[in-house]
Amino acid sequence: MNKQDYKIHIIGAGISGLIAAQVLEKNGYRPIIIEASDRAGGRIKTDLVNSYQLDHGFQVLLDAYPKVKQYLNLDALEAQYFAPGAIIFKNGEKQIIGDGFRNKNLLWSTLLTNVATISDKLKILALNKSLRNTTIKDIFNKPEQTTLQYLKSKGFSDKVIEQFFKPFYSGIFLEPHLETSSRMFEFVFKMFGEGNAVLPKAGIGGVTNQLVKELKSTKILYNTKVKEVKDKVIVLENGEQLKTHFTIIATAAEHLIGNLNNQQTQWKSCDCLYFEIPEKPYKLPLIGLIADTDALINNLWLHNNLDVDSVGAQNLLSVTVVKSHNLKEDELVERVIKELKNYCKIDDAKFIKRFKIDKALPKLHDLRCDMAATETRIKPTIFLAGDYLLNASLNAAMTSGERAAEGVIAALEDGLFVEELTSEYI
Repeated sequence: MNKQDYKIHIIGAGISGLIAAQVLEKNGYRPIIIEASDRAGGRIKTDLVNSYQLDHGFQVLLDAYPKVKQYLNLDALEAQYFAPGAIIFKNGEKQIIGDGFRNKNLLWSTLLTNVATISDKLKILALNKSLRNTTIKDIFNKPEQTTLQYLKSKGFSDKVIEQFFKPFYSGIFLEPHLETSSRMFEFVFKMFGEGNAVLPKAGIGGVTNQLVKELKSTKILYNTKVKEVKDKVIVLENGEQLKTHFTIIATAAEHLIGNLNNQQTQWKSCDCLYFEIPEKPYKLPLIGLIADTDALINNLWLHNNLDVDSVGAQNLLSVTVVKSHNLKEDELVERVIKELKNYCKIDDAKFIKRFKIDKALPKLHDLRCDMAATETRIKPTIFLAGDYLLNASLNAAMTSGERAAEGVIAALEDGLFVEELTSEYI
């Protein structure tokens, strides 16, 4: 059989699935992606509401990620760069802490801030230097502890942990107690130290759009839900059956395949609420952190502190909540508006939209940075992809998609017998 005649299906048009398709295409295959929703991207999407660009949850792209360098063209995305720091709201006041060596505008405010002691600031510099000299592979081979235990073992003060590390990394890890593995903390800290946090000018969904445009011979079936995946058959929810030589499941797989050895994936959730406000509380491209321990808000971001493709009538503000709550939407909006006024002195916030993201990030232990292509194979013709196989990052999503595609290619090139499929398929 010719390469283009093999029927290789990818379930899920998220980042893992799109990367898997790209790798297969570059090796001469013509995969078919089956996507349950009406567009690609998974968690990496941007909506346009009242001319405002609303990402599905506040997200940034770290340009130091190895797979971002490999698969994305940041110039074509018109990447907009955050300043390397944060603005911290505490007791109605705000202070700035950041990397004054990379951005001179942050140097003086960072030296003066009382969020961190002189000892804390020196420890941050030392940790940055140490991790620059540590490979990603070595980071993920270290013993695991919680991030909170790690920071305490490094001698950081309770003050800088509570006022900087907790709100900053809670917004990344989507959990408020820094229970996430120290491997993930070191990896993310290293990526921030070696590169920049950026956003495409069109919003985070620009990443998905670029990856989709890269695909030339891949067919994407939208609004097509899969019920079950068997060895050489994919059963759709409408009862149709697709014959397949190989299947890559680039989404949570436990509901598609029976008797999986791995346990069901646990997920972290969050709320992201968007508001329009008449006045900006600050103008630098910095993430805002709420350091008051009683606050429900974790972090906020003023989207048009960077250039965006589409600008609404006022200023767009996103607010992220990672703490658990039982509030109804109107109660949550009322609480957030009250906290914006009390903690950030932001008045007249007008609610636009809420994204309740139940499966925002996988909750993982024993984190890894990579895997062998053979490890993605769970049955003779079925392979897995997704960040939940490695660690909760865009880099991991891309890596797993690449490895799954390599696994399929290796199976074919190793001479695995594949029979002709005579039945019609979609």
